[in-house]
Amino acid sequence: MRPSRSSEHTERVADRREQLRATLREVITGPAEFVWEVGCGHGHFLAAYAASHPKQQCIGIDISSDRVARANRKRERARLGNLHFILADGEDFLSVMPRESRFAAIYVLFPDPWPKRRHHKNRIIRPEFLTAAAAAAKKGTRLFFRTDHEGYFLEGKSVIGAHGDWSLADIDLMPFEEPTVFQKRAARHFTLVATRR
Repeated sequence: MRPSRSSEHTERVADRREQLRATLREVITGPAEFVWEVGCGHGHFLAAYAASHPKQQCIGIDISSDRVARANRKRERARLGNLHFILADGEDFLSVMPRESRFAAIYVLFPDPWPKRRHHKNRIIRPEFLTAAAAAAKKGTRLFFRTDHEGYFLEGKSVIGAHGDWSLADIDLMPFEEPTVFQKRAARHFTLVATRR
C-alpha cells in the first residue's frame, strides 16, 4: 500500500528535523546562550555582529541553501569561531533546539512580507512563533524586528503587542547596526523592539 501524502510529509519533516538536531549537537555544546538571526540572508548583519562581539555565540538560519553557503563563506574568510549559519526554518529550529539553551537576542530582519492577504499565514511574526521563541528566551531577552513593508510592520506590532510573553519596548533602535542587502535597497524601513516578559 502506497503511503499517503500526509504521512510522506510527516516523514520528511521528521527526517529534516533529525538532521538539524544532529547539526545543533555539534554547534551548541552544553547549556548555551546565543544570538539568533532568523532569515540570515547572505550573513552580512550577523557576521559583522559576531566580529564585534567575539564572546557571544551567534547562529543564523535561512531556508535557502545558496544564501547559507554564501554566509558560511563570509564566516570562514573572517575566521569567526563564534558564528554558525545553518540551513533551517524557524519552526524546525525551535522544535529541536536543546532545552537548556537560551536566546540572548533574536533578530528578524527584512523577512519575506508575503504581501498578498492569502499568504499572510506564512509570515514569521505570528503568535505560534512568538510563543515558541519565548519558551527558549530568558526574561529580558529582546526581539528585534525590521521590515520595509509598512503593513507587515503594523501587523507585527499588533501581534506582538497582544502576545502575553512579549512587551513592546519604547525604543525603535537596535544596539548594533550593519545594513543588510535588503536594507540598502529599501527607501525606508521600520523597526520594532520587544522584550521577553
